[in-house]
Amino acid sequence: MFAFALWDRNRQTFFMARDRLAVKPLFYAALDDGHLLFGSELKSILAHGGLRRDLDPLAVEEYFALGYVAEPRTVFSQANKLPPAHTLTWRRGDAKPELEEYWDVHFNATSPLDDTQACEELNRRLRESVRLRMIAEVPLGAFLSGGVDSSAVVATMAGLQSAPVNTCSIGFDVPEFNESAFAQTVAERYKTNHHLEVVGSDDFDLIDTLARLYDEPYADSSAIPTYRVCELARKHVTVALSGDGGDEMFGGYRRYRLHLMEERMRSALPEGLRKPLFGLLGRVYPKADWAPRIFRAKTTFEGMARSSVVAYFHSVSILRGPMREQLFSSQFKTELAGYNALEVFNRHAARARPTSPWH
Repeated sequence: MFAFALWDRNRQTFFMARDRLAVKPLFYAALDDGHLLFGSELKSILAHGGLRRDLDPLAVEEYFALGYVAEPRTVFSQANKLPPAHTLTWRRGDAKPELEEYWDVHFNATSPLDDTQACEELNRRLRESVRLRMIAEVPLGAFLSGGVDSSAVVATMAGLQSAPVNTCSIGFDVPEFNESAFAQTVAERYKTNHHLEVVGSDDFDLIDTLARLYDEPYADSSAIPTYRVCELARKHVTVALSGDGGDEMFGGYRRYRLHLMEERMRSALPEGLRKPLFGLLGRVYPKADWAPRIFRAKTTFEGMARSSVVAYFHSVSILRGPMREQLFSSQFKTELAGYNALEVFNRHAARARPTSPWH
């Protein structure tokens, strides 16, 4: 993971790059007077004073749809995030910087490995990945939630060192959301040096702090416990490994399985029949969040009336299209009129759409 910037004095060229999966943040803004601002936080760009503060309408809609503002946009129209696996080059005299993608992930649904070989290869790669990240000259530990991802990391760490692994977990004072018992089970299994703190359901003191840290709207409910577990870890270690990304890499979320089921139904029905039939069912079927899961079919009906990418966007949206329509003012809708956030999403999603088995 990296983000860096270089000035080539001989070529009079500015160059910066961001790592392949955009772990490290990198913001930039090309000002009207020709200046280029860049930094690892949006607030460092704002400190200059020359950045226009007008909001990007697409970023606002993206926030209400997804709960965050994704690359390459920021909440300010003049500032951007450098996208994952991209470089930026600006030569003196050029009108604007040039962006170039240097890497992309490619999926291949066919594999010469059987299940046993695939498991062995996965274990080998996981072990090597964890080993490399354990090379540190400072106290090292891991976040442990008790889920598959972080537990696998902790188990691998325990197999690579003789000393107990330092693990940190956050519990909750609401029993139905408290998973600390699972983390405790893993900690006992691998004899870790385990630390636990409980976060209260009324732990709102961090809201102002998080707003300053994130610099732009961010609606992930895990932001508070993530901050608290980092705060806890810092008391004991300097570097902590985590299991973030496992569900995305291995299709672990329920929505992937549901999307695959929808895809099978979508491909079995002609579009001329599917759109009007499921469009009508989606409109008339009640939103039954209170009912058993098997009867909550409204989102499925709405998804079946849409194309694959549009349906997935609809399913992951926090506030779906009709709700955003009700929320936005007439003035804001006018500002959005020159854009189509869904078309932008479709263009990027279609370009990088994976051919993995669950798509």
